[in-house]
Amino acid sequence: MASTRNQGIPRRRWGIGALLGVGVLINYIDRIGLSVAAPQIKDVFHLSAVELGLLFSAFAWSYSLLQIPVGMVLDRFGPTRVGRWGAFLWGIASVITAFSSGFAGIFVARILLGVAEAPAFPVSSKATGYWFPRNERGLATAIFDAAAKFSNVIGVPLVAVTVVTFGWRSGFALTATLSFLYFIAFYVLYRDPSADKNLAKAEYDYIQRGGAAPEGPADAGALNMLGYLLTKAKVWGLTLGFAAYGYTFYLFLTWLPGYLVESMHMSILKSAGFAAIPWAFATLTDLFVGGWLIDHLISRGKNESKVRKAVLIVGMTFGLAVFGATQTTDPAWAIFWISIALGGLASAAPVGWSLPSLIAPKGGAGTIGGIMNFANNLMGAAAPIVTGMIVGATASFTNAFFVAGVILIVGIICFVFVLGKIEPIPDPEPVRAPVTAA
Repeated sequence: MASTRNQGIPRRRWGIGALLGVGVLINYIDRIGLSVAAPQIKDVFHLSAVELGLLFSAFAWSYSLLQIPVGMVLDRFGPTRVGRWGAFLWGIASVITAFSSGFAGIFVARILLGVAEAPAFPVSSKATGYWFPRNERGLATAIFDAAAKFSNVIGVPLVAVTVVTFGWRSGFALTATLSFLYFIAFYVLYRDPSADKNLAKAEYDYIQRGGAAPEGPADAGALNMLGYLLTKAKVWGLTLGFAAYGYTFYLFLTWLPGYLVESMHMSILKSAGFAAIPWAFATLTDLFVGGWLIDHLISRGKNESKVRKAVLIVGMTFGLAVFGATQTTDPAWAIFWISIALGGLASAAPVGWSLPSLIAPKGGAGTIGGIMNFANNLMGAAAPIVTGMIVGATASFTNAFFVAGVILIVGIICFVFVLGKIEPIPDPEPVRAPVTAA
């Protein structure tokens, strides 16, 4: 049994996995702070709905546009340096927001937050590839991915209580404090495995034997690596499939409370309680299906590629339960179908985030993660806008959920037919200096 073979091996890698998960949790609490404080900010600075919309969108655009450049920088300088600077800048962005005297200051701070948090998921994905053997990559990835879902369960109440009790500036003081504490923890605790003096040789050997991603930059250079990866069907299959996941995920992230208020006629307080149910369920399926179950099946000798693709495709298929929400006006049934959809998508998400380090050539995991997350967040920016247009035109969420289901079907097709077998892409040819005649 795998468990007996692994007995006696230190488990420092799981401490690193937990550290990355805490980082993503704080990351998402930073992001939701503005939405919680928005009513007070709007009143204090007399902002119009248009100005408030600009503040909401500032983070998304800088975050999305930097995904590919950040992936290339990450492949060049590694998770240690990029992760430290990113975490430090999270706190700076929150401090600027807390001391802002109007629209312009908050707008600049939100753009800076998007810049600072752009490396967060690619850093976690690349670091997980360094620190975990392939047979443990599922649960290790699920830890930081589930933190994004769990933030909706605890982050909103935590920030809301702070804002209501002490005012909107205190909410950003809270997120700044959490961010700086994480920066200190990451600075002290995180090193790549080859540079970590506290990593026992037995554990390092175990990680390397298990197929850890190779450390160091690509031999071909960042720009050449980007061009090379963009020619690979595997990268496009992963990118388009994950973008389809992102559309539905961000639809629920932004519109679920509004759907419950408008279509199910709930109060704001009641809708908040109901909205927490699908996210709590998604956290569990993320950890136990997208994480533990995959590693368990692989450790039992099941084919690694088939296991990951099965969970990826079945999870996306369960996401089609969003169609069920179009057929009911009962809040309990609506939450049931949405919980099934989000639970399925959450089980697929850690598989998606584990793939950059599993399919990348040496030094390419950050770039693949950047490409994938760029498309994911562009769809994330489009989902609330498209949903708002459909709801505004039809006074119903039925067609909005239908569109999400159709996009999921396209994503499933990309995962099945374009992604192919989950195996490393061959390294590109190294760039050689031209030879000139004497």
